[in-house]
Amino acid sequence: MVDDADIESREEWSSLIAELELLDVENARLRERLDESRRTKHRRAALVLALTGITAVVGAVLFPVARDVLLALGGTGLFSAVLVVYLTPERFVSADVGEQIYGALEADRSALIEELELREEHVYLPVEIAAGKSVRLFVPQHRQYVRPPSEDLSSLFVTPEDDRSRGVAFEPTGSGLFDELRRTIDGGFANDPEALARQVADGLVESFELVEVATPDVDERRISIAVTNSAYGPVDRFDHPIPSIVGTTLASVLDSPVTLEVTEAAGADYLITCRWE
Repeated sequence: MVDDADIESREEWSSLIAELELLDVENARLRERLDESRRTKHRRAALVLALTGITAVVGAVLFPVARDVLLALGGTGLFSAVLVVYLTPERFVSADVGEQIYGALEADRSALIEELELREEHVYLPVEIAAGKSVRLFVPQHRQYVRPPSEDLSSLFVTPEDDRSRGVAFEPTGSGLFDELRRTIDGGFANDPEALARQVADGLVESFELVEVATPDVDERRISIAVTNSAYGPVDRFDHPIPSIVGTTLASVLDSPVTLEVTEAAGADYLITCRWE
């Protein structure tokens, strides 16, 4: 016999499930509206640029004295309109989706590190592979570790004969973003640590929009970047994309092992501190 408490509990569960389904539908509708508003904003920008270009070209016909300037302005406006139309993404992936994907990856990696009782030290190591230079994230087993040979770092489990070099090695979360950042920088990365720190900080804000503010600070063999308002949640998690970009970039450009630490900071949300040999 089913008592009244069971019936009431089932009704509450049914009500909650119905509410969750409605929330899912509403979230999908809001995401679609957000994507549409972004596309509309880009279309309007393209229209304004196109009208500016056409107006300038017509002005060049009506005012021969300023023809060269107006034709240049018209060409720039029309060309910019074309770029906006063809370079505007048709799909937008929300930060929540990316954060959830990273969260699943981070949970598995953190569980593996805990299971193997590895150190909390994270070292971004430049390595030589068949395709060229790369970077691996090494988590050592021993406090006084020795850098493993590059050939051993290609495996997940690093088990060379010298047990001081044992641990695990991951593909950094920021490796793909590092390649994208490199393509956006005219003239390539700077060799000077101070200029390099500014390039990375600007990339976090301008190129990827992963944080609202990134403030670099450079000392001898140390680069710190204070970040505010992360798009992917707490930055102090294992190999978070934001510090991972920083560590991967420094290890690759400086061609040196880079140890990385993330702490809470006064005047910002987190402080990413990298040191190299």
